[in-house]
Amino acid sequence: MLSDHPPILVTGVHRSGTTWVGKMLTASGEAAYISEPLNVWHRRGVLAVDIPHWYFYLCEENESQYLPAFRQLLNYQYHWGKEILSLRSFHDLGRMARDGSTFLLGKFLRRRPLLKDPFAAFSIPWFTERLGCQVVVTIRHPAAFASSLKRLNWPFDMQDLLAQPLLMRDWLAPYQEQMLACLAKPHDILQQAALLWTMVYQTIWRLKEEGHSLVLVRHEDLSLDPLAEFEKLYQALGLSYSERARLQIAASSSAENPKELQTKKRHSVRLDSRSNLMNWRKRLTETEIEQIKAHTWEIASHYYRPESWEGIYP
Repeated sequence: MLSDHPPILVTGVHRSGTTWVGKMLTASGEAAYISEPLNVWHRRGVLAVDIPHWYFYLCEENESQYLPAFRQLLNYQYHWGKEILSLRSFHDLGRMARDGSTFLLGKFLRRRPLLKDPFAAFSIPWFTERLGCQVVVTIRHPAAFASSLKRLNWPFDMQDLLAQPLLMRDWLAPYQEQMLACLAKPHDILQQAALLWTMVYQTIWRLKEEGHSLVLVRHEDLSLDPLAEFEKLYQALGLSYSERARLQIAASSSAENPKELQTKKRHSVRLDSRSNLMNWRKRLTETEIEQIKAHTWEIASHYYRPESWEGIYP
């Protein structure tokens, strides 16, 4: 590694605030933000191997081509040739300029690589044991997560998980029947969201109980008091909570920002964080909330008190 400090992985289910957390943790200039190498549509300049499935599970048994590729990534080895061959639009060209400059500056300034990747959630042990990552897990209330997917009309195909024998063996075998039931209802986004949330955060809870060193952070806590909560996060990771970082965090969560993002700007990190907390109560019916609660209650109770289902966060 070029940096004297360990790389950082920010993960958790998608739409749980990983982008916001990842970008705010690079606000001090000590870490370099690298987005979703495990995204099946990732840029080949960033990671020079294909990723076959969403939430692809990495472990020692299948790491042969992935471990060298991730080590190259963490050493800021950008694959210019592969990226140029994959260009299809001016937008792709812009992303090449963005990613290439991130890698060059990261190497020159010896910044800590920060991988923002919700799709790494099941692979946390591999990232900690094989790559030495410090891991931050973002948690978002299951109703808020489901509401976000419903609003964006983002279904999730459970076949991506069922098609991974190692993942099923190590983590998800108890959920196989529920995943098959989701396949029978491909348009039921809320059912898919509730099951995916449960599987991801049951895995996180097991890892925490087994003694894995994880920094857990709730999206709601960050939204209610971003300056104080991000300061704790900076301290936990050994980052300097500079005035530059404070200003960027304050700007990202200001009451002057939109109370809800437009769907075409769903990856923006500028939002009125306090107002956003209650949006799911407006989008979901009481019946839908009860449906999500019934599916997630057992695991959600590890992270949230009962009154959270009324939109009350202590």
